[in-house]
Amino acid sequence: MAENNAVNGIVLDEASLTLEEFARACAVERQWVVERVESGMLGDGSHYVSQWRFTSRDLTRARRLRQMEYDFDAEPELAALVADLFEEVDHLRKRLRAAGIDTN
Repeated sequence: MAENNAVNGIVLDEASLTLEEFARACAVERQWVVERVESGMLGDGSHYVSQWRFTSRDLTRARRLRQMEYDFDAEPELAALVADLFEEVDHLRKRLRAAGIDTN
């Protein structure tokens, strides 16, 4: 694995990262990203590596996956399940705020 030196910054939703840029931003090896895209845990499901582009949403998800895998020695599938749950909680909180319900 690559060193744990993640690049900090803001990725705009309109921007997209290539595979190499994405791996560097997540502080992981290129192969780590490829394995998670091929297994359906990341990306949009495209089969062509040259067409892969990653958004800020992908970056947030990948960093969660990496954190679960490294901090808790979680299997990739378990890390993906935890990331799914985080995303669902975020989605539900947004719906509650939109309905005028305080989530704090």
